[in-house]
Amino acid sequence: MRIFTEEIINAVCLHTAQRRGVQPSDVEVQLSWEEEYGYTAEMWVQGRSQYLMEANLLEAIEQYMYSQYNKRAFRSDIRLGLDEDAGEFFADIAD
Repeated sequence: MRIFTEEIINAVCLHTAQRRGVQPSDVEVQLSWEEEYGYTAEMWVQGRSQYLMEANLLEAIEQYMYSQYNKRAFRSDIRLGLDEDAGEFFADIAD
């Protein structure tokens, strides 16, 4: 299964909202990929900025897959990627 940028962002928003007791709409996320750090995201919650590393993104995707698709996915089952031509992030989740 593959999910794309919008669903990855939704995963982070839902996960963060649940952990911090805010609404998902209160969370803004911008995904990025850097040679030095790999896949990261900058997140804003109630005006405060925080950087997330790949492990944080994978945790959010794990929870999202379970809550939205009723599918157990483990970090080792998830591979993040970037289609540079389309400017689209994706996560491949093994079946």
